[in-house]
Amino acid sequence: MSETLTRPHLHLSPDAIYPFDARSIAKRFRHAAIFGALDALTKGETMRFINDHDPLPLLAQLQARYGAGIEITYRQREPGAIVIDFVKQ
Repeated sequence: MSETLTRPHLHLSPDAIYPFDARSIAKRFRHAAIFGALDALTKGETMRFINDHDPLPLLAQLQARYGAGIEITYRQREPGAIVIDFVKQ
């Protein structure tokens, strides 16, 4: 007798938030990792970016690469504590 095992299907809502702590990634790989993570998002998903400094050059690169395809919202903007939500549009 054969028994079928079923696993619950994991369904992520389009409003899912995925943390991305840039502080733990080597500087030479950081931007590539961020672009890869943003490319992996589907419409409505959010990457919550955490960093120790305000990434102004990165934000300029994101605007150039994604334009209106990514919404950028600061959640925390204090010296040493930056949290930004990037939402795929």
